[in-house]
Amino acid sequence: MNLRYDKLKAYLLAWVCILCVNVSYAQVSDTIRPFIFRARTVIPSSIDYTPNQVLKRKVPVSYWTKVNKIEYDISEVAFINWNAGGVSSLSSLLNAKFKRIYERGFLRWNNELLVRYGVNQQKDEILKKTDDNIELNSTIGFRADSLSNWFYSAKMRVSTQLTNGYKYPNTDDKISTFFSPANVFLGVGGEINIEEKNFSAYASPLTLRSTMVLDQELANQGAFGVTPAVYDEEGNLLKEGENTKTELGILITAEHDLTLWENVSMHNRLSLYSDYIDKFGNVDVDWEFRLNFKVNSFIRARLGSHLKYDDNIKIQVENEAGELVEGGSRVQWKQQLGIGVTVAF
Repeated sequence: MNLRYDKLKAYLLAWVCILCVNVSYAQVSDTIRPFIFRARTVIPSSIDYTPNQVLKRKVPVSYWTKVNKIEYDISEVAFINWNAGGVSSLSSLLNAKFKRIYERGFLRWNNELLVRYGVNQQKDEILKKTDDNIELNSTIGFRADSLSNWFYSAKMRVSTQLTNGYKYPNTDDKISTFFSPANVFLGVGGEINIEEKNFSAYASPLTLRSTMVLDQELANQGAFGVTPAVYDEEGNLLKEGENTKTELGILITAEHDLTLWENVSMHNRLSLYSDYIDKFGNVDVDWEFRLNFKVNSFIRARLGSHLKYDDNIKIQVENEAGELVEGGSRVQWKQQLGIGVTVAF
């Protein structure tokens, strides 16, 4: 009897041990399994990828190149009890350049926005504008193969100013304003672009040029070559002046950046236009030349020159009676020297 009781006792003890082991294993498995599952889903091992799968994973490619540059120049002259005389003055000039270039295959699309604005303040005088220009350029071209620098291109250029222009000291009568004038060029031709030499040139035998004068007061005066208003003998307005003048001609542009020395660079930008119908061979010129002297990554000095000639722009001069009258077309020239900061982003 004791022997049977001992055997039964041993069997029961064995079953209890086995049951405890199974319960413990089940609890451990249920506890660990979610962590194993989450670890596998959140942190995949690179070993799971085959070489073919790795090669098939695509890296995003952008076909756009961007340039953002802002320059601010300032110059100042101050006199205090200066025996030789002089007038204190402060001048500033803001330049901004934003460029977006799309290149893919044999296609190239170049977009450029240029903004320039300058003012001058002299002692006991009003604030005067010294520079004002906003210009949008867009050129789209296609080349025959990837080795060629020649593009068959279409080009658009729009340029105007931001604020009113005056013949100082007279600030009652404006001589120009926003979109008065605005010059619009639209044409087709060919462009050579040599990136390693920072050189590009464009020639178009068919370019449509439109001069827009949206300010009706200036349009009635016949400003910038548009047809003026018609008045009767008593000065009553019979017909308002036209707001646009359209021409068809040939356009040639070129742009070149050259490093002269380690911290000295030169920039040239030239535009030539001649109308086929009105005075063919009479060339309108727009030439910008600039020397940049780099001090460090942010500070630089600049010497600039801007020469223009446009047969449609008649310079106003003052006659003996003190009145402003039309004086004909003249060569316009501007020179600037300043030191400032440059920010590129």
